[in-house]
Amino acid sequence: MTSVASTSSLSDTQERGWLTPLELCLLGAIWGASFLFMRVAAPDFGAMALVEVRLALGSLVLLPFLWRARSQFPAKLWPKLAIIGALNSAMPFMLFAWAAKTAPAGVGAITNAMTVLFTALVGFLFFGEKIGARRAIALVAGFVGVIVLASDKTAGASIGWAVAAGAGASFLYGVGINLVRRHLTGLPPAAVASATLGVAALLTLPFAIANWPTHAVAMKSWLSAGMLGVLCTGLAFVMYYRLIARIGAGRASTVTYLIPVFGVAWAWLLLDEPLTLKMGIAGVMILGSVALSQRTAK
Repeated sequence: MTSVASTSSLSDTQERGWLTPLELCLLGAIWGASFLFMRVAAPDFGAMALVEVRLALGSLVLLPFLWRARSQFPAKLWPKLAIIGALNSAMPFMLFAWAAKTAPAGVGAITNAMTVLFTALVGFLFFGEKIGARRAIALVAGFVGVIVLASDKTAGASIGWAVAAGAGASFLYGVGINLVRRHLTGLPPAAVASATLGVAALLTLPFAIANWPTHAVAMKSWLSAGMLGVLCTGLAFVMYYRLIARIGAGRASTVTYLIPVFGVAWAWLLLDEPLTLKMGIAGVMILGSVALSQRTAK
């Protein structure tokens, strides 16, 4: 019996050994593709309507998790969920969607990597967390990378405002992550995601109705919006929380390194978007700073 149990345990360990890197790459590819889908759908839908579709579909995919844990979500908790939903979903989604209307998909993917650094900065500024010299250097390097990216041009047009929107969205993610840590710890993460996405969809709904496109939306835009909501928001969250349960939040967060790589690659392969020298330099600086900040967290 001991021999059989040992063999089974060894087999499980070997399976996790190859399964985890595969799932991390798959998740990075899915979240990287979200910027491609936004780039395709945002010009047709507009930012508000696209975000509404994304939030609603993502929430519905995760709704079974919320329903199963509904007893853990009393009425007094929902105002916090609404605030976090606005800061961690509705507003950053709108900023990224707006940026996708005017800038290459790779720009949003690269600025998204700043989330890790902004999470540390918000924790330091507002919640008294220590930041350390190495992480401070990483923050400066990351911001310099954003400045380099903002100075770039594509097809002769400046992308500075799109970069600012992406950086602003990443900052809001940093705020939202800190609030989740302090106010929603202990609740099932997938249920929290469904709740925050759902209330964010309700908050966004009046703006989406007011700005709903009056023209017929192309089928490719509908398909992109559907993939953005179902795959890149709903199913991706399920994958992410499964990874957290298996390998821990620290290791799961390394998917941050993969998102810009896949985001730029998808845009180059499928949309023929150029990879400029400044995009490459900025990407290396931002990802390098994220890697440096993660080392200090271990």
